[in-house]
Amino acid sequence: MGERLNVTFLVDEDTCFGCGACIALCPKNALSLSNRLAVVQQDECTHCEYCIPSCPVFALSIEGD
Repeated sequence: MGERLNVTFLVDEDTCFGCGACIALCPKNALSLSNRLAVVQQDECTHCEYCIPSCPVFALSIEGD
């Protein structure tokens, strides 16, 4: 994993309920909560994927190359 080009971190806003489990695992503090949804700062995210398995409703993913 790690920093990759041409990828985007996605949060499914229809599924995320803002539990915050992903936020605690982000080593770059690229995730936060806003209006009870996880929000990613794309410029801070290194696409390490540590947060993805922490989501109990599978609302996190990475799209791209």
